Amino acid sequence: MTDHYAVIGNPIAHSKSPLIHAEFAKQCRQDLHYGRILAPVDGFRDTVARLQAEGYKGCNVTVPFKLEAWKLSTSLTRRAGDAESVNTLSFQDGGIYGDNTDGAGLVRDIGSNLGFSIRGSRILLMGAGGAARGVIRPLHDEGPAEIFIANRTVEKAKLLGEKFGIGAGSYEDLSGKSFDIVINATSSSLKEEVPPLPQGIFAQGSLAYDMMYGKEPTVFLKFAEAAGAKYRADGLGMLVEQAAESFYIWRGMRPETGSVIAKLRSC
Repeated sequence: MTDHYAVIGNPIAHSKSPLIHAEFAKQCRQDLHYGRILAPVDGFRDTVARLQAEGYKGCNVTVPFKLEAWKLSTSLTRRAGDAESVNTLSFQDGGIYGDNTDGAGLVRDIGSNLGFSIRGSRILLMGAGGAARGVIRPLHDEGPAEIFIANRTVEKAKLLGEKFGIGAGSYEDLSGKSFDIVINATSSSLKEEVPPLPQGIFAQGSLAYDMMYGKEPTVFLKFAEAAGAKYRADGLGMLVEQAAESFYIWRGMRPETGSVIAKLRSC
């Protein structure tokens, strides 16, 4: 029998997840169907209950429901607990198991796809919202020399820094510092804005990474190129890699991702 999965969000029509998981299923010869589900802003819990009742095996969760998915889960992985955010639900034995695969997706994209070593690197993480919170623990577990969180609202950055035992502060605090990996976990690129980074922030041979993605380089990546970042990447690889981690959780198989990333780039 065909197993059913879906991604839940609002809005959801733009989601590439059904295409990604269809490619994974084809690769791994898995009989599954993966769809999109638009949930009312106040109807996430009811939507999940309906999917469970209909026999779905699990679902992915996107904005604005990741926090609600975290609260709804009856069991959490360590990384989901740290993130206080869930993007992958598994329905087993009447329970709801919550995980967060965003950090794993980011780490695998940087390390495996881009060939950039996180171990020993100095990392600047811009932003203190859910996107940043979801990737700190996986980045930390890779053994970087430093992770520093910068955010316009300094209090939010410092609270996050205290939770994970890492440095945090304002963009002004970055003066005179440089980093090997600079990650934009803010929504600034959607607004065609760039966080107020000081000169010299990109170390020699550095990587600039924007979690946003599109057909053209984001405004942050254009800025990074002009500011001296040798390597630049958007978040499409992270999107595919976090989906591969979800697929592995559900099916016990890790699909090949390079061809899927290339296919999405050509769409």
